[in-house]
Amino acid sequence: MSFRITGIDPKPFLSLYGLDEAQLDKRGVIRVVASNDTGYPERIELRNARRGEALLLLNHTHQPAQSPYRSSHAIFIREGATEACEVSDEVPEVLRTRTLSLRGFDEREHIASAVLVEGTVLDEAIERMFAMSSVRYAHVHYAAYGCYAARIDRS
Repeated sequence: MSFRITGIDPKPFLSLYGLDEAQLDKRGVIRVVASNDTGYPERIELRNARRGEALLLLNHTHQPAQSPYRSSHAIFIREGATEACEVSDEVPEVLRTRTLSLRGFDEREHIASAVLVEGTVLDEAIERMFAMSSVRYAHVHYAAYGCYAARIDRS
């Protein structure tokens, strides 16, 4: 079964790029500089930030549905990212190297299925989840912190 993994649309964040710390603070956003190459998973480009890159840590509503599963959480975006990652039938390295929570949503925007999985076998878990007719799309979260990582759709 074919699938597509997409990062977050950067457009809502463009106005934050380049703001000073006081302006970011008023919006509940913190600028963070990556201190290593693996600890800052970026959500627009779906990659690990590189040491020295500026990121914005902010709250993002990743499940805007009017259902009990409406949800938001803290995420990192690379300051200056302008193009969302979109890959078909492959798993970005940033997801392959972590333990993940895969959550499948139905037509009511309710969780129809959920599983914890190692990123190295995420593609297999996606196929199993999309084999369920009730699952319309899925979200993947980083299991340890619970942060939203990406959206997965059938392609």
